[in-house]
Amino acid sequence: AASLRWSLANRAAVVLIALFAAGANVYVFNRLPSELAPLEDRGVLFGIAIAPEGATIDYTDAYVRQVEAIYDTVPERREVFVATGFPIVTNAFSVLLLDDWNERTRSVRQIQGELFGKFQQVAGTLVFPVAPPSLGAGPAERPINLVIMDSRSYEEMNGSVQVFLARVAENPRLLSIDTDLRINTPQLLVTMNRDRIGALGLDVATVGQTIETMLGGREVTRFTQNGEQYDVIVQAAESERASPEQLNRYFVRAPAGDLIPLSAVVDVVETVTPRERNHFNRARSVTVEADLAPGYSMGDALAFLQQVAEETLPATASIGYDGQSLEFFESGASLYLTFGLALVFIFLVLAAQFESFIDPTIIMLTVPLSAIGALLALQFTGNSLNVYSQIGLITLVGLITKNGILITEFANQLQDAGRQKAEAIVEASTLRLRPILMTALSMILGTLPLAFAAGAGAESRHQIGWVVVGGLALGTFFSVYVVPVAYSFIARDREKRPNLDYDAIEAGKVKPAPAE
Repeated sequence: AASLRWSLANRAAVVLIALFAAGANVYVFNRLPSELAPLEDRGVLFGIAIAPEGATIDYTDAYVRQVEAIYDTVPERREVFVATGFPIVTNAFSVLLLDDWNERTRSVRQIQGELFGKFQQVAGTLVFPVAPPSLGAGPAERPINLVIMDSRSYEEMNGSVQVFLARVAENPRLLSIDTDLRINTPQLLVTMNRDRIGALGLDVATVGQTIETMLGGREVTRFTQNGEQYDVIVQAAESERASPEQLNRYFVRAPAGDLIPLSAVVDVVETVTPRERNHFNRARSVTVEADLAPGYSMGDALAFLQQVAEETLPATASIGYDGQSLEFFESGASLYLTFGLALVFIFLVLAAQFESFIDPTIIMLTVPLSAIGALLALQFTGNSLNVYSQIGLITLVGLITKNGILITEFANQLQDAGRQKAEAIVEASTLRLRPILMTALSMILGTLPLAFAAGAGAESRHQIGWVVVGGLALGTFFSVYVVPVAYSFIARDREKRPNLDYDAIEAGKVKPAPAE
């Protein structure tokens, strides 16, 4: 009661402290790292290997075996699965299944960091480990997906993209940077000399089928042996289709039965071409992907990439986002809208309950004061702003307003019984202090298991737990002082209701009267 009377006697100081705490939300909010969702320890890591364009399956497999040897050095390894040539010949995909959470001391993030360093020692191919993302994203989807769109040709785009990548590579916290633009894929351009083909009595289809059969193979018949049916495939031996020069050793049979060298009717030129021509929003596009170093948030990484894009890309280029990066922006915008709607909805419900807009305003002043406690809890525990912590903030709005409801409603009842406004707010705050502390403490203790959770899914539960614990703890402290001060400033003086006594109010038999 003494501290409460001091706060009412020094209302200007309390208002300044409340404004400072509310304003600190902006400062702490901007300093917090932001991401789509915390990386959860799912007990599995994926490995992706990318060999140079034009590499054979044997080349890729040779380096993938080095990756397998590195997996064997991981003490937490339970099972390893490797698929060479998936999804294309120059790629490989691997799965490292780890021991159960209770059987190991290192997290997936720690093991991933160790593998990053070891995979860098595999020369001749790009290899990087990927932890499966949260919220149902693809198993090997990487956190950074920046899309560069341009109206120029892919060859012209490649020059700008290389300048962009050179600047991005200067950031050591972006790992395994890669793009889907490959303009160095080897290609053989086979041009048919139609005049010569016609002069020799051949046709284009026959020449094309000959090349297809020798290089790709053709099923010509089937035969049965011992009850089993086998396909007969005609194709040149592997040693006879290993280099472009060997195309000149093939022959095409003319209608008269003569064998005509293939080199007499076609011209073969070795060129390079983009492996694939991707489009995004109906524009030519290049997707830049990267992983994040431990402690580097998605929000900071995307802000860095956007700044580099503005400095290096030409005016004809624009950027967009895909995958987890797109979900990061979309979920953030929708959750902020949800938070605003929650505030409006709660305010309208309180306005209907109290039949006044003043009392709900007093009660809602506790929301920004609790938010600073939630943000500071995230800051001190090393957590981030993400989908789960934002859900916790929305939950906190409903939990913290009950403090203001208890004080404001009881103060109104005391005024209705004949108390003066100043006397009513002091008595209401004093008598309602114990229920406020008991309910706040019970909710904090009930949320502590989330804040200190361990095992599967603990990372997401930490976010919600610390938001509620920090917000309720600091918000409750501010509520018992700020709500009485706000009530003394803006609440109306209420006239005494006839036939209403204080004993009935204490017994809880009186409902609040509509505000005048």
